[in-house]
Amino acid sequence: YVQAEALHRQCWEVRKKTLGEDHPHTLLSLSNMANALSSQGNYVQAEALDRQCWEVRKKTLGEDHPHTLLSLSNMANALSSQGNYVQAEALHRQCWEVR
Repeated sequence: YVQAEALHRQCWEVRKKTLGEDHPHTLLSLSNMANALSSQGNYVQAEALDRQCWEVRKKTLGEDHPHTLLSLSNMANALSSQGNYVQAEALHRQCWEVR
């Protein structure tokens, strides 16, 4: 997962420069990097990247877009992995209610 994180980070940097920070492919790389961090047990870092991705997707795609909801769900999973069950449940419920 360490190598995967490094490759996702590299891809994210290139896409950020060439496509812009708000481009869907850039955000996909950011989300992939968060998933790699989560797989390594770096849940705090993963949550921060998931939150960043969610905020941009919410702004650019809207709150009810499937990719926005995926970011919200990923953020909830990262919170749950940190033991923040109340916050995680609230985000999962928010995601479920929109769907």
